[in-house]
Amino acid sequence: MEVSNNYSTAKLWGTSDKKVSKSSEKNKWKLTDSLKEKIVELAKKDAQDNVYMGNAFMNLRKMEVSKVAPNRAALIGKFNQSMNSGNMSAMKGVEKADKKWLCILFGIPYEAEFQGEGTGSAAHVYNECGEEVLTYTEGVGWQEKETKAESQVHSALKSTYYEAFCDARKALNSEQRTGGMNENIMSQDNFDMKA
Repeated sequence: MEVSNNYSTAKLWGTSDKKVSKSSEKNKWKLTDSLKEKIVELAKKDAQDNVYMGNAFMNLRKMEVSKVAPNRAALIGKFNQSMNSGNMSAMKGVEKADKKWLCILFGIPYEAEFQGEGTGSAAHVYNECGEEVLTYTEGVGWQEKETKAESQVHSALKSTYYEAFCDARKALNSEQRTGGMNENIMSQDNFDMKA
C-alpha cells in the first residue's frame, strides 16, 4: 500500500494592498453601547418569555459575526461552479495547485493548499492571517472553520447577553417573590378570626 502525502501551496496575497486592507479593516469589530442596549432589551424579553437566546438574539448574533467573517459562500460557489463545469483540466490545475488558477478561483487575499491524491485528498483555504476558513474533502464536502475574529465576536455577544439575561431573571424572580408576599399579607388582613 502506497501512501502519498503531497502538499501543494499557492499564496494568493500581496498583489492588491487595497483588498488586503479592506479585509483587515473588516476584522476590527467593536461592541458599541447601542448594540449592548439592544442585547439587554432582547435578554429581558427572552427572560420574560422564559427562553434563553431566542430567535431575535440569534439573528442579531449571526448578523454581527457576518461583519467579520470571510465570504465562505462565495468561495464555495466559485469552487463548485468550476467543478460542475466538467472542466477536468481545471481540476488538474487544483490538484497541482496551479497558483494562477487558485488565485482566480479563491481571489486575493486567500491562500489555498491541496493535500494528497485520490480519496484522501483535501483542499484547504486560509485567510490573510493564515487561519483556515474552509476545508473540502471528497467524502465529507465543505467544512467551515471559525476564525479568531468570529470567535471574539461570538464571545463578546454571548457574555453580554448572559449577564443581561441573568440580571433580568433575578429581577423577575424577586418580583414574583415580592408579589407572592403581598398577596399573603392581603389575605391575612381579610382573615376572619370568628370563623
